[in-house]
Amino acid sequence: MSVEADGADRVLERIRQRRAAHTHHAAPRRGARRTIFATIKEIPNFLRLLGGLIVDGRVSTLDKLLVAGAIAYIVMPVDLIPDVIPFLGQVDDIYLLMFALQRLIRRAGYDVVADHWVGDPDVLTPRHLREVLLAAAFFLPRRIRRRLRKLAR
Repeated sequence: MSVEADGADRVLERIRQRRAAHTHHAAPRRGARRTIFATIKEIPNFLRLLGGLIVDGRVSTLDKLLVAGAIAYIVMPVDLIPDVIPFLGQVDDIYLLMFALQRLIRRAGYDVVADHWVGDPDVLTPRHLREVLLAAAFFLPRRIRRRLRKLAR
C-alpha cells in the first residue's frame, strides 16, 4: 500500500508542478495586458503632454521633431499594426510613445516633461516607463519592435 501511496504522491506533485509552471507563464501576460490597458486609457494625457512639449522653449528642435513624429504616429490610423485592430493596434503606438518619452526625459529633463503632465506623476517615473515598454514589447513581433526603435531614434 505504501508503494501505491508513494506513486499517488508523485503524480500529485507532478500535477502541482505543471499547474505552477502554467500559472507562472500566464501571470506575466495578464500583467502586461493590464499595464497596456491602463496606458491606453492615458493616451489623451500623453497627447496633451506631447502638445505642450512642442511649444516649450526648453525642448530642443530635434526633440520637438521627435514629439511631432510620435503624435503623428499615434493619431494616424494606418501604421505598423493598424489601429482598427482592438488592443494590438494601440500597442505599437504605446511602445513608440514610451520610447520617445524616455528620450525626452533624458534630454529635456524630468521637470520639463512633468510641467506638461496632468496625470499621475508616477506614470512618468523611469521604472514605470520601462515596465510599459516591456509590456508593449511582450505583444509585438520582433520585426515591428526593431522598426519602432529605428523610428524613435
